[in-house]
Order: sequence, then C-alpha cells, then structure tokens
Amino acid sequence: MESGLKSIDWSSPWLTSVRILGVEITAAKNWRIALNAHATKHGIYNHANLPIQFISQQELPEGTAYEAHISATGKVPTRDNLHDCFNALVWLTFPAIKAQLNALQAKQIERCGIGKSRGATRDAATLFDENAALLAVSNTPEGRAIVDALHKHQWHNLFVEHRQQFIRHAEVFLFGHAIMEKLVRPYKAITAHTIICWVDPPFHRMNNNEKCADLDQKIAKQLQKMELLPTAFSPLPVLGVPNWWQGQSPEFYADEFVFRPERQRKIKTT
Repeated sequence: MESGLKSIDWSSPWLTSVRILGVEITAAKNWRIALNAHATKHGIYNHANLPIQFISQQELPEGTAYEAHISATGKVPTRDNLHDCFNALVWLTFPAIKAQLNALQAKQIERCGIGKSRGATRDAATLFDENAALLAVSNTPEGRAIVDALHKHQWHNLFVEHRQQFIRHAEVFLFGHAIMEKLVRPYKAITAHTIICWVDPPFHRMNNNEKCADLDQKIAKQLQKMELLPTAFSPLPVLGVPNWWQGQSPEFYADEFVFRPERQRKIKTT
C-alpha cells in the first residue's frame, strides 16, 4: 500500500481530524504495528471493554460477520489499503463513537442475522461509519440558523450570504473512512451524511485534539439515546465547506447537480 499512502495529501483541510496521527502512522516502517502500539498506549477499547487491535483480514474466520467479530474480540480485520487505513485512524481518533456504532451493528446482527436485508438501524450505522461528517455548531442563534439552512438545503444562504457566520460558528470534522478515501482524489459531487453536534462557543478555541475528544464523547452519548435511522443525516457537499476548495464563488454553489435544492414533498389530493 506504500504508493497509496504517498497519494494522501495530509495538508488537505478535510483531513484535520486524522492529520497528525495519519502522518505519524503512515511514516512508520510497519503501519499496522504502529496502529496497535498507539491503541495499546492510549487504551482504545470496544463496547465490551476489549482492547482494540488491528489484525490481518485473513484472520477473520470464514462465515463471521466483520462487525460481530470486532464486538466479540476487539480485533479489527484490516486490509492493506487506504480504505482500511483510514478506518483504523478513525478508530484511534473517535474510539467512543466507533465503539457505540459497533455495538449497534452487532446487536442488529444478533437480532436479524447477516442476510441481504440489514435493517434500517444497521443501514444507518453503516452510513455513519462510512460516510459521516460531524458538524460542530455553536448553540447560539447564529448556529441554529446554520443548521436550519443546512436542513433546508439553502446553500447560497449557508455558504455565500452568511459565509463568515459559518466560519465563526461551525466546524466540519470528517468521520467516515470511505469519504476520506474518495477525497484522496477529490471531485465536486462528493457528499457526506452529516450529524449535528451542538457545542458551546469556547469549543472553537480548543486545539484539534481537544475538539475531537469532545465530539467523540458527545456524539457517542447521542447515539446511546437516539434511534439511529437513515433520516438522521443531512447531506453536505463537502467541497462546499468554506475554504475546503478553490474557486468557491457564488457560481460554484449555484451548481444544482451538486448543491441540490430541498426536495418538495408531494401533497396528496383527494
């Protein structure tokens, strides 16, 4: 995977959440050994209080579901590719969220098996795991206006008219490892499934490690209390986040193929 690792631009703004750890791990002689050393040093555990360790994909027993294996053993099958490397970095950065998602997935597998139909909760957990962005928003009138505009797909309002308001009161942290992999070769239409996390204004003055740790605990608690369904997410074209891409002119945001207007519900008539 050496060539794949070299293709990652760690200075990219969307890799803020995993940048420092990613540079450290991928510079190691053996990145899987480095992952495990970090997990041990920092006490990373799954929901069953089993220590997380990253193992070769070949060690996953045949017929055993990936999520169930992590739940039962704490061992995360990890292939030698970018997708699984990013997944491991997210485990080390947001361990409480990953553990809670794994608990949800394992519970659904135990209840429903591993047939073709995953069920709504497991589908939502998979969307979160693969494609989520965490939107930390100040619990202020300005922050609530940001979330309202996001839910209504008012992209011009969000990113053009009130751009500075977004910069001051909101921050986006990628969580999904699949979307991180896509952004190694970015294109305009890449869209995240966004989860909102309300924060107090001092959050924005923390350093990056403190911000990630705070979000990890807050969102893990949210997941414990909420019924996670696919409707929990709001779409966010990530290259529209202020200063995440060049040329973010009003015309950039007018592209309705990417920045899609809110879908109007059809009203039934009798």
